[in-house]
Amino acid sequence: MELIFKQNPWWFLDEWENEDKHIKEWKKEKYRWYPKWISKISLEPFSLNFVYGARQTGKTTGVKLLIKKLIKANVEAKAIFYFDFEMISSLKELRKILQWYIEEKKREKIPTAYIFLDEVSSIEEWFRIVKFFIDQGSFEDDIITVLGSSTLGIIKAPERFSGRKGRGKILEILPLSFPEFIEVHGYKKKEILYNSEILKELWEKYKVTGGFPRAINQKEDAFDTLISGIVSEIYKHKKSLGISQDILASLLTKIPSPLSYYSIAQDVGISHKTVREYIEFFKDSLLLELAYWKSNGANPRKEKKIFFRDPFILRAISFWTSTKFLESALYEGIVQEHLLRKFNEIYYFRNSFEIDCIAGDLKIEVKAGKPHRKYPRNVLILEEDDIPRFLVEEK
Repeated sequence: MELIFKQNPWWFLDEWENEDKHIKEWKKEKYRWYPKWISKISLEPFSLNFVYGARQTGKTTGVKLLIKKLIKANVEAKAIFYFDFEMISSLKELRKILQWYIEEKKREKIPTAYIFLDEVSSIEEWFRIVKFFIDQGSFEDDIITVLGSSTLGIIKAPERFSGRKGRGKILEILPLSFPEFIEVHGYKKKEILYNSEILKELWEKYKVTGGFPRAINQKEDAFDTLISGIVSEIYKHKKSLGISQDILASLLTKIPSPLSYYSIAQDVGISHKTVREYIEFFKDSLLLELAYWKSNGANPRKEKKIFFRDPFILRAISFWTSTKFLESALYEGIVQEHLLRKFNEIYYFRNSFEIDCIAGDLKIEVKAGKPHRKYPRNVLILEEDDIPRFLVEEK
């Protein structure tokens, strides 16, 4: 069990965070922040929390900061169990590790344990073992938090734990939005609206770095780290690396215009069903999202607008596939993502004219890099210079 001991240094060391890779790196960063989602994790027994999101959004670092907070609050060190399962491949090993800690809890007479299972979705059908121990009553007074970058293995998991989540929460971790990006640079939203020069400076930076910590801190390996994570997910879910690159490259040449799966299929030389399958995979991996045509209701059969969920994702995919994208795709994607997070929906409309974004009671046309046309009076027109202020003001 040496691997368990190495991953839980607080059991033995008072100053364990000085030895922890994630905490040490976090302390060195010029721009660092205490993730807000940490406070949303349920810490009341019994809880089964699910925390999922794209790689490099700081999930593991966030959990280590939470562990530090728990220890500071005088939670017994042995009551906190963390394990990264990325290098574990078998259900047998998963069961062995959890069984060991269950027995350790009994030996130490721990009333409530805080259990963090990181990258557990790397193990196929991991939920069978966790569900078994929950049904056995082994965790009835505990808090379990399941984390994963393999979002396909996490997103669907709560459905398998119907009636077993207790007080647990399901949290989606995304790169920072532009308003959040402003905050980690030390500015309040109201303050930034009265300083157009700083607002513009931060906007120019956000268009390049997006909301990823490594990119924000200008790490040289930011592109490589994100791309290697994407490649890992592709292989893990038994997709073709070549087909993935071809589809993404075709997509970059078409956005932000509405498109069909058939148009991509013709570019790549595969069936439209395969294109649909891969687009759904990229969507579940939180790389991109779809906006459907909407009139009286959404129509998934019509052409779709597809956008990347962060500027840095867009740039990383462009770099990886050696394919350029239109600046208008960057601007429109940022606005679409902003509205998606606020309204939990995003659509578009097109007949004799096109409305890029429809969400809630808002209708928005992003004109940055596009020719001007006439629009109905209830459509908000955003030039590039209007976008950062809109993102900060629109609550």
